[in-house]
Amino acid sequence: MTNSPAGERRQRILRAAVQERLLDPDNALLAAFIDLDGVEESVAALHKAFPASVDVLHTFAAKANCLVPVLNELRTLGMGCEVASPGELAQALAAGFAAERIVFDSPAKTRRDLHQALQLGVAVNADNFQELARIDEILAARSSPSASRIGLRVNPQVGRGGIAAMSTATATSKFGIPLEDAGSRRRLIAAYRDRPWLSWIHAHVGSQGCPLELIAEGIAKAVVLADEVNTTCGRRQVTGIDIGGGLPVNFADDETAPGFDEYVACLQTHAPALLRGGYQIVTEFGRSLLAKNGFTAAFVEYTKTSGGRRIAITHAGAQVAARTVFMPESWPLRITAHDPDGAVKHGEPVPQDIAGPCCFAGDLLAQARPLPTLAPGDIVALLDTGAYYSSTPFHYNSLPEPAVHGVRITPDGHIHFQPLRRAETVLNVLTRTGG
Repeated sequence: MTNSPAGERRQRILRAAVQERLLDPDNALLAAFIDLDGVEESVAALHKAFPASVDVLHTFAAKANCLVPVLNELRTLGMGCEVASPGELAQALAAGFAAERIVFDSPAKTRRDLHQALQLGVAVNADNFQELARIDEILAARSSPSASRIGLRVNPQVGRGGIAAMSTATATSKFGIPLEDAGSRRRLIAAYRDRPWLSWIHAHVGSQGCPLELIAEGIAKAVVLADEVNTTCGRRQVTGIDIGGGLPVNFADDETAPGFDEYVACLQTHAPALLRGGYQIVTEFGRSLLAKNGFTAAFVEYTKTSGGRRIAITHAGAQVAARTVFMPESWPLRITAHDPDGAVKHGEPVPQDIAGPCCFAGDLLAQARPLPTLAPGDIVALLDTGAYYSSTPFHYNSLPEPAVHGVRITPDGHIHFQPLRRAETVLNVLTRTGG
């Protein structure tokens, strides 16, 4: 796990973090790290994958890592931002994103949310016909047109991938207007025909567990709908298609696969009209840009044997890896073992449970995972956790949020850390909980 270029780089970062006491057995038992050089490379790969002849706005799905300094970094790399709540919208604005480069998705936007977005000029994807009716009312009451790009989210109903909770284009998904339900297509076309300002279509099939072909099939149905709307209306009514994100991440090793180039090649096969330049495109990638560019490290506090099973009690558990703890079959994580100085720990692999600090029996990052025998003071690293892990903490047991550090390595090999989120103190926890 550590002899790949990515593994060697991660190893250097971990050892430097211990040396600089960003990981410390007395004061910093848990910390997360984002490789900003890797993020830059991932963003560049995304931009390069799409044809230069196509007008594309690549937005980052803020839910994947909502830390304002991370969003700011992505903005400087040319990304826009996709948000799904008032909090994420505030974070995007704080990170400096221009309103016209922000897209607001959510199945539960309030009137206040819509007023704010339309006032700012943020793009809005309405989730359903009731939301569209609210937008009608708000626009009718305005003294001037909104600068927002407004679209409708459709559910192409192409089916589920390998993880049901990550599949948003099933027959009964809570998201969007079901495209294949009786009467839906007729109502959709009428909605566009009657609203000159309704000019976008949004479709998102899912993310982890969804094969590229399934995603592309869903997008292809959105393109067919856009063509049908424009033909029926006799004008270029739909000018853009928001194709969402959802590129799955390989959590098995250090290889980045599939790549954005493979994704675009799949689109070329299933939805060639999309890439001919007739429509503007918005993407909303998140996990695929950040996951493999981050890891989380924690000290082992105690070790024990119970029922013949070795157990290592660490300071990383459900509070920073909720999906892995609650859905281990869908979200397994690679874990590496390290000596107290951060060096790779050697020794015969022995099955061990890697447990977290939360006070419930299921707080396990891995069960019977073969690793060199861990001891108190050792360090475990949770790999591929740049998205959705430490940036989205679970406040079980009032455990404090860990520090998140950005990392760059200069051409001369110097490792530079910058704070992305400072560690919470107990006083911060008290403040957050009304103390």
